[in-house]
Amino acid sequence: MKVLVSLCSCLVSEGMVSLLSSHGHQGVAGTHVRSIPDGFLPDVILVDTSTINRTLFTSYPKAKVLIMDTGMEKEKIIAALLSFPTHGVLSIDTEVGLFKKALQVVDEGQIWVDNDTLKAFLHQGPSIQPAIKADDVTGREREIIDLVCRGCTNREIAASLSLSEHTVKAHLNRIFRKFKTTSRSKLITLVHQEKQEKAR
Repeated sequence: MKVLVSLCSCLVSEGMVSLLSSHGHQGVAGTHVRSIPDGFLPDVILVDTSTINRTLFTSYPKAKVLIMDTGMEKEKIIAALLSFPTHGVLSIDTEVGLFKKALQVVDEGQIWVDNDTLKAFLHQGPSIQPAIKADDVTGREREIIDLVCRGCTNREIAASLSLSEHTVKAHLNRIFRKFKTTSRSKLITLVHQEKQEKAR
């Protein structure tokens, strides 16, 4: 199995590659597509909430993406799960035997989610505030919300919409106030809830 390890910590990434190699897998560490050897087509990509991005999915459409929980806020992990077509979450504290099983399960196209993340995902529902009406959001704000839900940074949003980063931040502040939240991850969750309610 070929595994691309794309974590924000170089030390952890190199350690994961060594672990993979010792168990017969071909591992490569790289946080950017351009740093990955030419011709290397991973079966599985290990990411965290800092390194997950759309480029990985477009560059390796057949690869299964698994989020490594390296101690991040559960809210950020849930937001990543809702924003990208991943194959689950694996805790960094997982013992080696279970880690190997998780890779195999994900490589086969199945989903792997650790219990802590699953509990956080299930228990988050009741705490979510009702979604606001679409009429309360302007066209420009909706464009920004859509890009946020795709995992875009303020800089990427600014470039996509030909705006300054300062203007994007101002729009986001208004959006946060309308949704009564202060974080991008909670905003993403609320938007997904709004879509689910419309689909009913």
